[in-house]
Amino acid sequence: MMDNKTFLIVGVIIALVIGVLAVFLASGDPDGLESTALMVSGQKDLTGAAPEDGDAEAVGTGTFTYESPMPDYSLGEAMGPLGGVIAIIVGIFLTLAVVTGATWLVKQGSDKTKS
Repeated sequence: MMDNKTFLIVGVIIALVIGVLAVFLASGDPDGLESTALMVSGQKDLTGAAPEDGDAEAVGTGTFTYESPMPDYSLGEAMGPLGGVIAIIVGIFLTLAVVTGATWLVKQGSDKTKS
């Protein structure tokens, strides 16, 4: 049976492999949530066509605005796929840090209630 450290290492490796592959296999089209936001803001109609005066991908020109630190899991077009790989790796380790911190806090609270 695997101990916690081995389980964590294997999990991180699997997440990294899936994340790096996702950069090269992902579609550049907006997903359902992005598409809905574009439709609500009037930047896209139900057929997927952009208004004549703008681009369907230009989020921020209507009523809906959102600024992401790493939009579309990338670091900009200049970095290309490498920027996507770096963004995925940073995201995986940030998520790991948040989950580890939350787990530690819950464990500390649990230990205090037992004593």
